[in-house]
Amino acid sequence: MTGGFPDAAKINENLARAAAEVGVAMGVGSERAAVLKGQYPESYACVARHPVPLKFANIGAPQLIPQGPGDRVLAAEDVRAAMELIGADVLAVHLNFLQEMVQPEGDRRAKGCLARIGELARTFPVLVKETGAGLSREVAESLRERGVRAFDVSGTGGTSFAAVEHYRAVDQGAEREARVGKTFWDWGIPSPVSVVELVPLGVPVIASGGIRTGLDVARAIALGASAAGTAGGVLRAASTGYAETKAELETLVHELRVAMFLTGSPTVAALRSAATVVIGETRAWLRR
Repeated sequence: MTGGFPDAAKINENLARAAAEVGVAMGVGSERAAVLKGQYPESYACVARHPVPLKFANIGAPQLIPQGPGDRVLAAEDVRAAMELIGADVLAVHLNFLQEMVQPEGDRRAKGCLARIGELARTFPVLVKETGAGLSREVAESLRERGVRAFDVSGTGGTSFAAVEHYRAVDQGAEREARVGKTFWDWGIPSPVSVVELVPLGVPVIASGGIRTGLDVARAIALGASAAGTAGGVLRAASTGYAETKAELETLVHELRVAMFLTGSPTVAALRSAATVVIGETRAWLRR
């Protein structure tokens, strides 16, 4: 979920302990701080102490290529270190170029990222995730051709990192970046649309971006997703304590089970075959 600053250890400790107890997967935030800068490694390493059933390490695509003269990029040994730091099963490579464009100090070079992701995919089990703007089928196809094994869509509907960086830019007096953040506040593909576009590619698809309840998880699975990811509500709970974190995760699971019961779906596989009705903006997107 997070990492790279002092309070992150408490948050990740609560998350990992609760995820292990409830039996759900967990991913950490970008491990750039620990791997490239040696900052607060314990804020990530605490996750390794808990038997979370599926763990996702996390690095950023912009750090795979030089952003400026003399920049150090993430090499294979750095990636391996990121995975070993938390005992990860999967490497998540996040695409956050919209966020980087709004950040006053953003890493804005992208040429070469696709090739580098392909190189890593030949050695590590790689999942590619967006960060609030969604994944198109065309991008996902290019990544799958290079060995990427799964996707996390992270579409619009959840946290807008353009909005987050807009406020940071305002605080720093970066007028141009602040305006870009406002202009592209809602830029991207809605999460349900991204899920529907990527499912036919035949690889696991995680729905995230606007997943707030177990019913949202059920909706995502009914659209074809293999799983769903959530952040905001769990983060608030994890910032409070372990008991609150566990209660939040258990409630999400319970709500999913209620949705399965009400739709006559005895298994998650059955839920994926449940009849769906798509309305509103999502329907307009899918009919474009």
